[in-house]
Amino acid sequence: MTATTPTMTPPIAQRRFEPGVVAAIVYREWRVFRRVWFSTAFGSIVEPLWFFIGFGFGLGALVSEVAGLSYLEFMATGTIAIGILFSALFPGLINGYARRTERHLYDGILGAPVTVAELVAGEALWNGIRVAVLSVVTLGVAFGFGVSLGPGTVLVPLIAVFTGFGLAATGAAFAAKLRSWHGIDIVIGGIVAPMFVVAGTFFPLDGLPVWARFIGDINPLYHCVELLRGAVFGFPGFGQTMVHLGALAAFNLIAWLAAVRLVRRALID
Repeated sequence: MTATTPTMTPPIAQRRFEPGVVAAIVYREWRVFRRVWFSTAFGSIVEPLWFFIGFGFGLGALVSEVAGLSYLEFMATGTIAIGILFSALFPGLINGYARRTERHLYDGILGAPVTVAELVAGEALWNGIRVAVLSVVTLGVAFGFGVSLGPGTVLVPLIAVFTGFGLAATGAAFAAKLRSWHGIDIVIGGIVAPMFVVAGTFFPLDGLPVWARFIGDINPLYHCVELLRGAVFGFPGFGQTMVHLGALAAFNLIAWLAAVRLVRRALID
């Protein structure tokens, strides 16, 4: 009898990236989201309400105009950007850590023909889609407070998806390095706080020191804010818009590659 050599299946990590698998992960996230949609919808309406009341009317009573816009209009797009930051980065961070260390969900997913690259892309894309919906809700709140919305407003959800993808991947990358829940405090204080403060959300960056303006230049949220303002109130110019788009594209690629590498190391290597 002749012994047969079993055929070795190539490792999943070496196969081609499959968009269909990414779509399946997005669908799974949608199925989970349907069970908790109310709490998310409630927060997405209440949070911008308080921002508009506190900053739009409170601070807006002291500051009439910023960068050629009324302060209410100026902070409206900043509020959308902050919502994108919080609603994309925190799920990537918190869910990423819990699913890896406590629920062991990723072990089960990677037991199927799914690569780490597809897993990270699927979860980041879902978070991008989700924050796009939240951005529309915030636009509705802004309109209710009297903010005039230009025809380019239809681009806001696309900007939200584009930015949310990279921010969610950033959260996943940090989640892969966490060793306890206490590490989230470091991410919030060292990463999240500077991102939404030095981003032109509630005040322009022109009056800040040079080092702070440099942080703004490399801050993806700043480029998101500028694109949002351009979409709602008119883009300043083609070249400047392309700079913001290019900066976000580079950020997305770097964030996704870093997340894939770190998540793979945490789960497999």
